[in-house]
Amino acid sequence: MIRSLDELLEAGARAPGATMAIAVGHDPGSLSLALRARQLLGVSSIVVGDRERAERAAEECGTDLRELAVVHEPDPRSAALVATRLAGSGEADMLVRGNITTADLLRVALRRDTGLRAGSIWSHVALIQLPDLPRLLMVTDGGVTIEPDLVQKAQILNNAVVVARALGIARPKVAVLAALERVNPAMQATVDAANLAKMADRGQLLEAVVDGPLALDNAISRDAARVKGIRSPVAGEADVLLAPDIETGSVLVRSLIFLAGGHIAGAVVGGRAPVIIPSASDLGGSNLESIALGKLLLA
Repeated sequence: MIRSLDELLEAGARAPGATMAIAVGHDPGSLSLALRARQLLGVSSIVVGDRERAERAAEECGTDLRELAVVHEPDPRSAALVATRLAGSGEADMLVRGNITTADLLRVALRRDTGLRAGSIWSHVALIQLPDLPRLLMVTDGGVTIEPDLVQKAQILNNAVVVARALGIARPKVAVLAALERVNPAMQATVDAANLAKMADRGQLLEAVVDGPLALDNAISRDAARVKGIRSPVAGEADVLLAPDIETGSVLVRSLIFLAGGHIAGAVVGGRAPVIIPSASDLGGSNLESIALGKLLLA
């Protein structure tokens, strides 16, 4: 079982080689990441973007462009489409965002003619390492599906279970979050949480221990759960926090990073290949670990 981002990076380095397609990858950050991914993780890159800009960027960051395959496509939207089709066809094993917004990349990647869609809901799974937690905490979905209904939440939960299995967690504990621990018909998040827990009991979801509704405190703190009298196999031991909507998921992830000292890796899953969304503020750390996660998801 992988318990830290360092262990994730080590496992990714041991995994078989892979190829990533970088959409609009002609900027210094993307080229530096491509070179480090090859050196440290054995991942080859197909850079799709403006060759002239890539050449200038390579000089700027000291990257040898001859070590990378470059597909010349100066138009960003067309470059995103070409890169997505490389991943959808299997010529690349994962899709990586370069110098393009996440929204613009996903808008192209979700098109049905790219070959990347697989009939499931896409969702972002964040892996967060916290200073005082002896395991990685997964949070989903803070990046793709805005306001998921029950069916979509079930698929998002299944996506997270797939990621957990890639980390070596055979039966992850999933806390379905809400504002309180009791079912309140006026609060749809609590109703959905209870339904998901029962669906898991009935074998309607991938194998996992699911409970909800649970508030954040009793999902991650045994003491908080005990004080509130909550008896649950998930309370205080959650591997996965399933947020009720994108706002909650996004705020939770950023809070854990900027207020709790967390470090993050992650991927968009649910398609035929993982989609990696590197952080512009991190050209080598957690971005490499996200690519390592992408490699493990290919197994």
